[in-house]
Amino acid sequence: SKKKGLSFEEKRARMMEIFFETKDVFQLKDLEKIAPKEKGITSMSVKEILQSLVDDGMVDTDRIGTSNYFWAFPSKALHARKRKLEELESQFAESSQKKEALQKSIEKSKIGREDTAERAALLKELAALRQEKEQLKTEIDKYRECDPDVVEEMRQTNQVAKEAANRWTDNIFSIKSWAKRKFGFEESRIDKGFGIPEDLDYID
Repeated sequence: SKKKGLSFEEKRARMMEIFFETKDVFQLKDLEKIAPKEKGITSMSVKEILQSLVDDGMVDTDRIGTSNYFWAFPSKALHARKRKLEELESQFAESSQKKEALQKSIEKSKIGREDTAERAALLKELAALRQEKEQLKTEIDKYRECDPDVVEEMRQTNQVAKEAANRWTDNIFSIKSWAKRKFGFEESRIDKGFGIPEDLDYID
């Protein structure tokens, strides 16, 4: 293959293919010859890719005599990936619960009075949750080729979390509209007074 510009994760996936397809044990020098020819991975990047897979527990290694040997079998890799996906799914569920709690808090804050400090705290928490969601999505993408059924389920969970965040955002817009009607405030004044980012928008 002469394809250029492989991403780091694509290289990792292709390196794992070498192990899974051959079910063999290799030395680094073997992989530096095989990877460029069969998988389009440059020989200079083989060591870095291999070490990242070892660090993640996806490839096993042992030193015999003066040489290091590397191997990976599908059964162990699948088990490790399922464990990782279960962990990510648990984190997604926790994030969803936090978003639901924030949803209830903003609904409560709309009734009777405005609380600037609370609003600012909720916005900060929302930003943190959005960042966490993006980090979890990145983690899931790393394992998307390993267990399609579990990954699809997690993507659906991600969709639920995104919709919850968008409902939260919609509530903020509703509060701003109510404040403009009731008090005649300019939108920029509301944003500044309650710490609402100017670029606040729905998640696509």
